[in-house]
Formats: sequence, C-alpha cells, structure tokens
Amino acid sequence: MITIRRLTCFDYPKLKKLISYLCTDDNDKLAKSLMEEPVGIINAVLPLYLKFKSESFILVDGKEILGLITTIRTAGNPYKINITRLIFKENLYDIGKQLVNFVVKKFGQKGATSFTVTIDECHDELFNLFINECGFRQCASETLWKVDNPNPQKPNLHWRYAQDSDADKIADLYNSELINIYRPSLVRYAKEFRSPFFGGFTDYYKTRFVIDESDKIIAYGSVTTSDNLNYILDITTNSGYEVNYGDMINLMLCEISGKKKTFYPVVKQKKYIKNTENLENWLRTNNYTPIQTQQILVKDFYRPVKEEAPAGWKVFILGENEVHSGANL
Repeated sequence: MITIRRLTCFDYPKLKKLISYLCTDDNDKLAKSLMEEPVGIINAVLPLYLKFKSESFILVDGKEILGLITTIRTAGNPYKINITRLIFKENLYDIGKQLVNFVVKKFGQKGATSFTVTIDECHDELFNLFINECGFRQCASETLWKVDNPNPQKPNLHWRYAQDSDADKIADLYNSELINIYRPSLVRYAKEFRSPFFGGFTDYYKTRFVIDESDKIIAYGSVTTSDNLNYILDITTNSGYEVNYGDMINLMLCEISGKKKTFYPVVKQKKYIKNTENLENWLRTNNYTPIQTQQILVKDFYRPVKEEAPAGWKVFILGENEVHSGANL
C-alpha cells in the first residue's frame, strides 16, 4: 500500500538505501538533521505562521521508501512555501509528481498561497516535471558566481548591521528595484527582512548589512549559509546611486573570514533586478566565474494541475547542487 507521511528518525535505514548514490557528506548531513527529530515534532504541530524548520515527507510502498520531498516556509511570509529537496527512484517519475502535489494540497489547505522551487537550468527533466506535470510556471532566474581565491580587504565603506527596524525600508528598496514584469511573483514583505522568531533553530544562518544616506537605505547585502562552509553573498542596490560592488563584496568576505578560515563564497546575481546587467559586467570584468544558473518556478495554490505525461523518467535529486568539491549549497 502506497502512503505519504512525515519523515521520522526511524526511517533512516530505509532512507539511506534510497540516497545511497549520494556522497558521504550528504549522508552525514541527513543523519544530523534526523537527530533533531524532537525539534521537528514541535515544528510539525505548530500553525503555518509559527513553523521555523524544514519538513520532509516520504512516499512509502510497504516497507520501501520510493521518494522524499522537503519544504520550508519563507521566513516572514508563512504563506509562501519553498520546495528545497525532491528525490525519487529510477523510472518512478509519478512518485515525484505525487509528492509535489501532496505538499501543495497539504500546505494549501493550511493557508499557503504560493509555492516556489529553484532548479538548475541543466535539469531539463525536473524542469518539465514541475512545469508540465505539476502546474508551476517559469518566473525568473538567478546566476551564482564563484569567488576564486577570496582575499578580503577591509573596505572604506560606511555601513552597519541591519536591524529589524530597517525592515520596511529594506523591503521598499528591494521591491522598487524589481523589474516590473516580475513584481507580482517576487515582491517581498517587510517581515521577510526581519530576524526569524526562532532564529536559533532555523536551517540557515544569515547576516544582513545596510548602507544608508540621509535616512535612506541605498544598499542592502546579506550573507547566508546552511553549513558554515558555503556562503551566498546577495546584494541589492538603489539604481539611482553609485555603490561600489567590490566594497560590498569585500565587506561580506571580511565578515566571513573573521569567523572562518576555510569557506567557499558565491555571489548571487538576481536577473529580475533593474541593475542586474551592471552587476554582471562588474563580475565579468573582475574575473568572477559563473558556475550555475537557477530557474525560479512558482505555483499559485488555486492553479489546476495539468495532465499527466508518460512515465519513464530517471532518478533525479533536487537540492544538492554542488558548488565546491565536497560541499553542497
């Protein structure tokens, strides 16, 4: 009998068989997350707006796990759910579809209105699964640029750490810089720029910075990591001001190097922001290397799921894109 249920620590031996093709680091990371099951149980019973951890669900046929999906709500916006991992066995494409539809229905009934997934543009099969079979639509894209041999130097920059009281101004900056056609899907609320209520229990760590002028925030930057090894550097600047990208990146690299001797940073280029071409030109001029372009797919809960396509897909995994050898982002 096929059922879909929440992942528990007792499932680890069977889950290990499903993910046996992953590297040792991934298995260890999964084992560590399963050890946090008591926290997971608390998170599971909380209403949507209070959830603070990712949640994983498995599709089981008898005693065998055929697939797994992991979701996490957007911090500050509990009605926007992100799908961060999807695994299913070879030639069991319909398993992936069932898992996606399960979480859409489950969280949609709890009030979620939007579902988002980010897929490497090289994964055509996963792209087709979400677009053609699960009713998602292509929204925008982001490119990650590798920082080779980072050598942070203290910038001559007037900056400060972002405070929760800055959230309204940061949201205004971010939303004003969105290219108009992307605004309906990518607009963000002020609460999304505040520190999570259960910050110590979240699956990631984020440091935020702002540059302000005359009581106006003209640049916002964040450094995010989920493993204290791979770091995403994200920059949003007011297109009406000249802000030195090199100074911003150096600021964030100095912040990381003050805590870690070994780390692998990447700069995120948001291709839905007005000055995205300026950032890309700067990155190319300074010999940064594009290593991955990710497509952002979105589904509104009320949108119908399209007809099922023929089966016969291979094994796919979402959420384990390697940025550096031995480490996943």
